[in-house]
Amino acid sequence: MRELPLPLALTARLSPVVVLAAMGWALSSSPATPADQHNEAQQKSTSTPSAPSTAAAATKSYGAAPAPCGSVATATLKSLVPGAKTAGKEIRSTDEKLRRTCSWNALKGYDYRWLDVSFEILDSDAAAQKEYKERTAEKSGGGAVPGLGDAGYSVVNLTTEDKQQTREGVVIAQVSNVLVVTTYNGSDFETKKAPGTDEINKGAIKAAKDAVAALKGGR
Repeated sequence: MRELPLPLALTARLSPVVVLAAMGWALSSSPATPADQHNEAQQKSTSTPSAPSTAAAATKSYGAAPAPCGSVATATLKSLVPGAKTAGKEIRSTDEKLRRTCSWNALKGYDYRWLDVSFEILDSDAAAQKEYKERTAEKSGGGAVPGLGDAGYSVVNLTTEDKQQTREGVVIAQVSNVLVVTTYNGSDFETKKAPGTDEINKGAIKAAKDAVAALKGGR
């Protein structure tokens, strides 16, 4: 998992030019005659004022990451990570406004389960969409998750180390300018086998749906 000034206004750049041009006109022009003043007054009275600028700075739908440890329903946690403390443990981040992560893990008998949920704030919807596409391209072999945020993707992989299998599911969802990343994995230390693909995939998606719902609910 990974993680996230505007130039000077054009008016500020042109101001010295306008001032110098005005000074040059004043020095090179003769005093205005009454007729000139009359014509100028008529032009001002008939001119239409320019419309005010409608340009506004883009705003973020979400300006800060929500508290992740309250993002997954208690029932979901008890089902996915039996024996874990439902309060979870938040992992420290270098900038909690931009990224916050909570983890739950427990060993019950020989079965180990780990779940974490992360909220990552980007500068705009477009930036989040770009990051979403890049990450899902890196994690090939998965598929779309319909109805999960603006876009959702799920992938499951199996790894083996010292004959111990671990199966991990990752779900990435884009919600406006936020990426919600859910990771769920498990191992059986007695059989050295991993839980089935379907179990891990459905569990990761369920937790991701809870997290997306919590994000939208706290908007």
